Amino acid sequence: MTSQGASVFTVGQATITRVEETYLPNYMLRDIFPDFGDAHLAEHKHWLAPHHYDADTGQIKLSVHSWLLQIGGQKILIDSCCGNNKVKPGRPFWNMLNINYLERLAAAGARPEEISLVMCTHLHHDHVGWNTQLRDGKWVPTFPNARYVFSKPDVDYFSKVDADPKEGPAELGTFRECVIPILEHGRADLVSGGAHRLNDFIEIDSAPGHSPGHVVFKLESKGERGVFIGDVWHHMLQIYYPDWNFPKNSDAAQARVSRRKILDYCASSGALVLPGHVGMPFAGHIEATQGGYRPHFG
Repeated sequence: MTSQGASVFTVGQATITRVEETYLPNYMLRDIFPDFGDAHLAEHKHWLAPHHYDADTGQIKLSVHSWLLQIGGQKILIDSCCGNNKVKPGRPFWNMLNINYLERLAAAGARPEEISLVMCTHLHHDHVGWNTQLRDGKWVPTFPNARYVFSKPDVDYFSKVDADPKEGPAELGTFRECVIPILEHGRADLVSGGAHRLNDFIEIDSAPGHSPGHVVFKLESKGERGVFIGDVWHHMLQIYYPDWNFPKNSDAAQARVSRRKILDYCASSGALVLPGHVGMPFAGHIEATQGGYRPHFG
């Protein structure tokens, strides 16, 4: 299990490349984690800045990226970021982006037509954005030859939210822009959210809480393991403090249970952890300590 620079990793015969959309300071740290105090800053400041915290503004830094997995002749995209031309009320750092994401994906080794699977850990707006692109005024699948793997509990949940005049549109409108078109084009494969083997090297496992159907994708090749965890945790601080939730969750208590479950799996298996938002060096390992966990990223 090796790293080939900051953004390329290997697990057995798999090559995994990070495809960046944005990597910016965005939310005030103490707004996101209200329990964070001066003592925490003193303990962790040696690693927080500059990759996970902007000391000048007091904001956390979050990456938004996809993972391009190449294995067995397949090119698989895990999570598809925010996308261009998407309105994001209240999130100016992601609003109406105009990013050369597809060029970055090509540089990483895949053109849109070469992607065989797009796998979304969950259906929040910052994980489905490049599922579609705007063409002649319509949102159409970006990856014309791909099947899209969605969690059925998430599809069911956000369908209900989207249909509710008081609650919709779901996920800042991206459910209509980035998920429904995939369903309507017959490109989606819905999975239960429970443990499920997708193919010879990927197993899907449930990790609900951040969303009702949040899943992780466990990779195994040549005796080595990796796991794409989506938003089981957003920031490295949550490894040290697993009870600290990011604010937006469908079930806050369940999110904590899932976080500890996945931390335990990572620590016991030695899996390379590939999160959805953690900053540089973007992927790493988890060590179980007496009463807690410690990250080894980089």
